[in-house]
Amino acid sequence: MSVAIENFVKAIYKNEKHDKNDTKPGNIAKELGISSAAATDMAKKLAIKDLLHYEKYKPLQLTEKGTKMALNVVRKHRLWESLLFKMFDMSLHDIHREAELLEHQTSDLLANKISEYLGNPNFDPHGDPIPNKDGEITTTDTSITLSKAEEGKTYTISRLLSDDKEFFDFCAQNALKYGHTVLVSKQFNNNKMTQILINNNTIILNQDFTSIIYVNEIN
Repeated sequence: MSVAIENFVKAIYKNEKHDKNDTKPGNIAKELGISSAAATDMAKKLAIKDLLHYEKYKPLQLTEKGTKMALNVVRKHRLWESLLFKMFDMSLHDIHREAELLEHQTSDLLANKISEYLGNPNFDPHGDPIPNKDGEITTTDTSITLSKAEEGKTYTISRLLSDDKEFFDFCAQNALKYGHTVLVSKQFNNNKMTQILINNNTIILNQDFTSIIYVNEIN
């Protein structure tokens, strides 16, 4: 399949997973930087290939075949992110950018070899789950956004859901990394801000950040 098709089904899959997005052609167009007309044309073509269900004015839905393709691309992307992070200690933004290119040039054989080399990881450095070679995500997501965390409780950062360079630069400078521990010291609910303690440093984050940082409570 072409890069354009792989990116299209991957965008639908990712938007399906996030409540704030939907999968209407116009939103997929924004995600991919193409026109709404081009997205609609692509959707119609992929419906013929049995990769998605298309109905005018309705959100796009992947078929089983389309979901399998999307998960295969996602697997390769997240494996490359994991490898680049491990081997070169690249930033979270840079590994995402490079993986966007490499995912389309990677055979299933190479993807499996990378996974074996890394010890078959379940998560990438952002905390995103890595599908297995059968296209299945075997982990259970019990995380919540930092904005919903309770005052006085300690959490582990489980996911950084962004591809923005400034966000990742800020996270790197303040030790906000996958697996690190944070104490939620105050929730400013009226102002939608959260005060946390991490590495003995106090940081106040606004909702733009706390809505894309996911955590798991430490019992």
